[in-house]
Amino acid sequence: MSKKLKILVIRFSSIGDIILTTPVIRCIKQQINAEIDYLTKKEYVGLLNTNPNIKKTVAFNYNLSQIIESLKEERYDIIIDLQNNLRSSRIKWNLKVKSYTVSKQTIKRQLLIYFGINLLKNHVVDRYFKTVEKLNIHNDNNGLDYFIDSTSKINYNINQDYVAWSIGGNYVQKRLSVKQIQTVINRLDLPVILLGGNNERVIGDEIVSKIKSNDVVNFCGRLSIDESAYLIKHSQLLLTNDTGMMHIGTCFDIPLISFWGCTKPSLGFSPYIAKNTSIELLSKQSQYPCSRHGSSCKFSKEGCVKTISTQEIYDNVIALL
Repeated sequence: MSKKLKILVIRFSSIGDIILTTPVIRCIKQQINAEIDYLTKKEYVGLLNTNPNIKKTVAFNYNLSQIIESLKEERYDIIIDLQNNLRSSRIKWNLKVKSYTVSKQTIKRQLLIYFGINLLKNHVVDRYFKTVEKLNIHNDNNGLDYFIDSTSKINYNINQDYVAWSIGGNYVQKRLSVKQIQTVINRLDLPVILLGGNNERVIGDEIVSKIKSNDVVNFCGRLSIDESAYLIKHSQLLLTNDTGMMHIGTCFDIPLISFWGCTKPSLGFSPYIAKNTSIELLSKQSQYPCSRHGSSCKFSKEGCVKTISTQEIYDNVIALL
């Protein structure tokens, strides 16, 4: 019997990027004799703790020297670096074992953003699999994984039909406006739950304040990621900006509508092998992304995602429901 390989996978952040590594983790576990530890920032450990393909999740507490000494004791055979930054490079240099590192495709991304020349033409998940191809790992095309903690329960009636709406985004330029969301919700007959972090709590309250129906609940800043995932899984439809919740939604058998302005699916971060219908609504002001992470827009200070028609959103919601 061959020795079981001990592999360290590195991806520090963020929610969506970590979820997008799960097909690689699954395939490594299933296709070679290996046990996998996963190094990520401490705030994202909860995304992976229930993943049966991972033996141990290692929390990075921002003390790089300390984590390096701890990792040395594990005696890994291989490092798979799906982050590719200075921190992960320092870890690889210190551990001195065989490593495989994802290509960030920096030049190709810049050509797409600044000149509209698309040489990427693949998803970031495909780039992750390219990283491990020399280990004879192949994509099983079974999509993304998210394993909800069995103790996750929310004081909300999941037995009713309802719509989940993830209103968050790292930058205001990536988010639909309050008015867009209010306009669509006021035309719906189903209950709606609003999901997001602490930064969206006030925005959620503003949305609820101008909704005619009482069937809208603002959960922004009040739930863990796992609790939000639980509500998404049991919803009839997820509406979402380009965020980590979009990728979590792709893991479940529900239809999904995603909204794109400053970022575009062509960067390689579109919903990946959705288990149900996935519709991408794009700002029509530009065919190409305005910026890598959506922090700036070529057309509007507030972001061109806010030009997506509420009629178009509503029509697609009705079509999916």
